Amino acid sequence: MQKRWVTKERGVPEKVQALAAALRIEPTLAELLVQRGIYTYEAAHSFFRPSLDALHDPFLMKDMDKAVKRIVQALKDNEKIMVYGDYDVDGTTAVALVFTFLQEIGHTNIDYYIPDRYLEGYGISYKAIDYAAEHGFGLVIALDCGIKAIEKVKKAKALGVDFIICDHHRPDTELPPAVAILDSKRPDCNYPFKELSGCGVGFKLIQALSKEKHLPFENIIKYLDLVVVSIASDIVPITGENRILAYFGLKIINSRPRAGFEAILKFSNIQRLPHEPTNGKVKTVDANIFNRELSISDLVFLVGPRINAAGRIESGKNSVKLLICETIEDAEALGIQINDFNTTRRDLDGQTTEMAMDQIKTEARLRNSRTTVVYHPEWHKGVVGIVASRLIETYYRPTIVLTKSNGLISGSARSIKDFDIYNAIDECSDLLEHFGGHTYAAGLAMKEENLNAFIERFEDIANRELTDEMMIPEVEIDLEINLNDINPKFYRILRQFAPFGPGNMAPIFRTNNVIDSGSGRIVGKNHLKLTVYHEQIRSEPFPCIAFQQGHNEEHIREGRAFNICYHIEENDFNNKKTLQLNIKDMMAAVENETKPAGTNESRN
Repeated sequence: MQKRWVTKERGVPEKVQALAAALRIEPTLAELLVQRGIYTYEAAHSFFRPSLDALHDPFLMKDMDKAVKRIVQALKDNEKIMVYGDYDVDGTTAVALVFTFLQEIGHTNIDYYIPDRYLEGYGISYKAIDYAAEHGFGLVIALDCGIKAIEKVKKAKALGVDFIICDHHRPDTELPPAVAILDSKRPDCNYPFKELSGCGVGFKLIQALSKEKHLPFENIIKYLDLVVVSIASDIVPITGENRILAYFGLKIINSRPRAGFEAILKFSNIQRLPHEPTNGKVKTVDANIFNRELSISDLVFLVGPRINAAGRIESGKNSVKLLICETIEDAEALGIQINDFNTTRRDLDGQTTEMAMDQIKTEARLRNSRTTVVYHPEWHKGVVGIVASRLIETYYRPTIVLTKSNGLISGSARSIKDFDIYNAIDECSDLLEHFGGHTYAAGLAMKEENLNAFIERFEDIANRELTDEMMIPEVEIDLEINLNDINPKFYRILRQFAPFGPGNMAPIFRTNNVIDSGSGRIVGKNHLKLTVYHEQIRSEPFPCIAFQQGHNEEHIREGRAFNICYHIEENDFNNKKTLQLNIKDMMAAVENETKPAGTNESRN
């Protein structure tokens, strides 16, 4: 697939030099900091050394005082409380967090509820409201959902059930008649940080409750492992408050993970060092207990999918059960079950992706479109979001994958850079029964008779908003460097830029006119393994891996020069650590190349 290489704008040289001098680091590293809006020693110190003291006062969030007052009253009256959450990672981690905290402070008249993806659908359901009323719940704390549940909350109120809504999705003009609505995206909310995950909002709620009840903040730090998994899996920006929460959440997972996470990791290539299980109860251990340090990427690819799988294949309740397990023995039994769900999910994902690809190849509408909207009434609802992401990897255009569920056509949408799919779907809202989501991911449902009109209007919006350039995937390059710039000290400082994620992505570097040493070959299914060096400057050779890029083998043949863009990473093989370049893309070098890096296109 053709890709655009675009290099970020360089920082003001005087600012870069001043920061490099203040921090005593290479100008290249100072340039990366300036690109991230860091200009001073103090700002750099906060970036490299996040502090929990920098978290915002939770009472700055609109309605937090009302939420805390209502919960404190419920605790005092021993009122029955339901903790309600969505069936995905963000929802189940949020439920586990709030449920466990309320239990820990002594409230036992409590239960949790995860809606059935297939019988109830996303968000607050009428079935759950009836259940709450019939079983004597006076208060429901809804997490990661509810911001649009106006009629449902009205019904609950009529039945004597109060709601506190903790959400992070975009609200409509009208809000539900809940006792309190915690959502920093509310136009009338002055909370300084707008990008919390649903579990992050749950954490701010227990932070406020702890403050109200004069409990030590240290008591709730252990919950940050749940928060970081939600941040990673929900793909929210790892900037501002999220970066602090993620930084300390990773420390918890790496040093004293809860039993549920340990059970999940047993099915990965992460090995626990030979020590007694901590089950999240040891407060003095700070050393990494795994054979390598887990990153945000590990949470995205190893932990998140398994937690999600329970809700996709059976019930998200199983995920909450796993996350609140107190012993590794109980967690391992559930972990085996959830890993089986994940295996089933992968099989369904593969089958559905193949069917969707065939649909795109055979239908003229899809071959000539700027969008992908595919539908099959028998596709499994639990994998349509994953399939949408898979299709973007091949066709790179806004994508919606639909199936039939409970008499409606429903599904998931995923987008490409700079196309706000939530706004596009909002323009079609008169054709929909309900929808919700973010800029790059959303869910929706409609009556069958509205499908063709929706497809036509969605395509019209894309034709209006998308330029030809936007339809070409972009590789955003931070800096162009020479291979001689890379050394262990450079990498040690670079590692401190982590945790990486949206808003603070791992830097991508560009180097021109490299040559393969002659060892380049295809390994695995379609990966390229090679060793490159800079002939002109006689650089040290660097081992490289280029995943899914066997098609680029022609660039490295017969000593041809080529350009690469890459991450720098550490490869640990047989207990020997070496620096390695993880190549994201490559192109043939242009003789006497003088063009700026951002002007080239790679056609793969």
